[in-house]
Amino acid sequence: MISSAAFMLMLGLLMTFAPQEVLAWGGSQARLFPVLVVQAAGALYLGFAMVNWTARGTAIGGIYSRPVALGNLVHFFVVAATLLRAVAAAHGSRVLWAAFVAYAVFAGWFGLLVFRGPSREPAR
Repeated sequence: MISSAAFMLMLGLLMTFAPQEVLAWGGSQARLFPVLVVQAAGALYLGFAMVNWTARGTAIGGIYSRPVALGNLVHFFVVAATLLRAVAAAHGSRVLWAAFVAYAVFAGWFGLLVFRGPSREPAR
């Protein structure tokens, strides 16, 4: 949970406070609507980071934290699938491959939590 919170915190801060730079790096122009969409996505990442950080001491995947695990699984799986399509279209971009691998690892980890459950009792 700590690693996913840190990952999302970095992305959220970058997208919230430097949306023009994110758009320029991606090859897009920093017009009003794309900037707002990137900032809104950054806010979503910051919110998920907060949820993951506050849930770090609980048994994720158990009955009480199942919504946290499901939300993370859906997010990481959908982004990984989207990045896989982008990797195929970009013919091996290293940045896209790295992003895909990171999202796929988190998707696999949250998938295990959702479908196998927690491996330990919650911290007290």
